Amino acid sequence: MAPVAIKICGLSTEATVAAAIAAGADLVGFVHFEKSPRHVSLDRGRVLSAQAKGLAERVVLLIDPDDTLVAAAVQALDPDWIQLHGRESPDRVAAIRAMTGRRVMKALGIATRADLAQVAAYAATADRLLLDAKPPPGADLPGGNGHAFDWDLLVGADLPATYMLSGGLTPDNVAEALARTGARAVDVSSGVETRPGEKSPERMAAFVAAVRI
Repeated sequence: MAPVAIKICGLSTEATVAAAIAAGADLVGFVHFEKSPRHVSLDRGRVLSAQAKGLAERVVLLIDPDDTLVAAAVQALDPDWIQLHGRESPDRVAAIRAMTGRRVMKALGIATRADLAQVAAYAATADRLLLDAKPPPGADLPGGNGHAFDWDLLVGADLPATYMLSGGLTPDNVAEALARTGARAVDVSSGVETRPGEKSPERMAAFVAAVRI
């Protein structure tokens, strides 16, 4: 069986990109969303993505982007993946995938079992689903809030084998999350930070080590 895939998202400096890759991240994510403490401009994203090319799969995270932004992000970062973390519909996911020729990862917020009802429609158009904790009411950020959802909601659910588990994962709880869900891919951002937007090389290494025990 292939090892669990690890995505470290919200990288914003050359040093932390290097540290994430050195730790063993399979995917590295760059957030282009101005409200986020992890936001990088497209020019910064271009530099960081180029640094990671050939060393890890590169993901650009966008939220409800229009076609102009999608095209600009692809031109700047040349990503392997586009992660959509807003309210994009399945049709919009399919349109972005067709327009760019890039693989698309769609984040879905989960708080109750009813939230899993949307999985089938998105699984038909996205290359991968990222199951994240639904943000609390009034939150500025659709992800990266450091909250986990009840992993037991996924027990017995009809999920694509490639889904990625996200939301509140840390070096201390990721092994339990994997044991309870059977997920084969995980995504971390705030759980490897010392403060919002500031990645810790030590925490990133500890997270990868916890997954790869």
